[in-house]
Amino acid sequence: MGSELLDALTALEKQKGISRDVLIEAIEAALVTAYKRNFNQAQNVRVDLNLDNGSMRVFSRKDVMEEVLDERLHISLEDAKEVNPAYELGDVVEQEVTPRNFGRIAAQTAKQVVTQRVREAERGLIYEEFVDREEDIVNGIVERLDARNIYVGLGKVEAVLPQNEQIQQETYHPHDRIKVFITKVERTTRGPQVFVSRTHPGLLRRLFEMEVPEIYDGIVEIKSIAREAGDRSKISVVAHQEDIDPVGSCVGSKGSRVQTIVNELNGEKIDIVEWSEDPVTFVANALSPSKVLDVQVNEEEKSTTVVVPDYQLSLAIGKRGQNARLAAKLTGWKIDIKSETDARELGIYPSAIASTSFDEYDDYEESYEEEEFDLYQDSEDESN
Repeated sequence: MGSELLDALTALEKQKGISRDVLIEAIEAALVTAYKRNFNQAQNVRVDLNLDNGSMRVFSRKDVMEEVLDERLHISLEDAKEVNPAYELGDVVEQEVTPRNFGRIAAQTAKQVVTQRVREAERGLIYEEFVDREEDIVNGIVERLDARNIYVGLGKVEAVLPQNEQIQQETYHPHDRIKVFITKVERTTRGPQVFVSRTHPGLLRRLFEMEVPEIYDGIVEIKSIAREAGDRSKISVVAHQEDIDPVGSCVGSKGSRVQTIVNELNGEKIDIVEWSEDPVTFVANALSPSKVLDVQVNEEEKSTTVVVPDYQLSLAIGKRGQNARLAAKLTGWKIDIKSETDARELGIYPSAIASTSFDEYDDYEESYEEEEFDLYQDSEDESN
């Protein structure tokens, strides 16, 4: 058994990265437990594992005491000197107490320990692999479904896609291939537990990083994301080089880049707007595709009043207020939208302080319409 066990431990050290010394210590500790359990012994013992010849010996350990309170744990000085005259008070006397049939029990115990440690090591490696991939996107295969969760195979582990992280408009079937975003990795007694999402804004961010080289290289940066998964999202981007068009980089030639992401998200509409440190410009951009006449800012309340043409009011607000709601999430500013007529009646438009001209912004949006790529819902759809 000795050479076989030694070979097995050496192989495990190479293949699984488990230290042989750690395994030996674990086996010896397990053998102590096995000895006490199988032979109804409560004394203090030590197991000596000799890998060269495969022998396993059990030694009782007793403290040399003047007064013996427990014969299983203590030995008198007189009895200790009979074992070895050199013993003194406070020493520990070891005597072999190996049972005749201990070898069979020891072999079974060693096998169980090795198997358990290998399983723990594999779980540990899987945990380390996936905990480093938190907030990352991975490809998975739908393996099974129950009333609430979907279980996605990620190779070595099965991830959980909870009901609240699923896109309501999507239907999943076994063997479907999907991209998911890892939100959390937990260490449990049954191994690592990985939780994933299809609704997290991080999924959208990672998809753009994969599809747009300028974002991956840091030339273009995604500043903020507002998402209502499965329906519509807005992202704001900024370029760190003057000659780079951040929105155009994300859209791609004839919308090829963003269309790939839209397809991955099963038709989720994506508005890409340019970020600005000026809240007037940023809020106006965020309300795209609506045209904006004026933006008035209240710094104290972090709110804005936006004036739009009468015929653009429904487009600016969006279905069930979605466009305005996403714009507010994207910018971090409260947005109150007024039609031009209402603003004039209230005396807030034209404002006393001239606002930024949005002519350039309007021309910029029209340039994308000329490419005949429909990134946005048209005004007729919004008003329905």
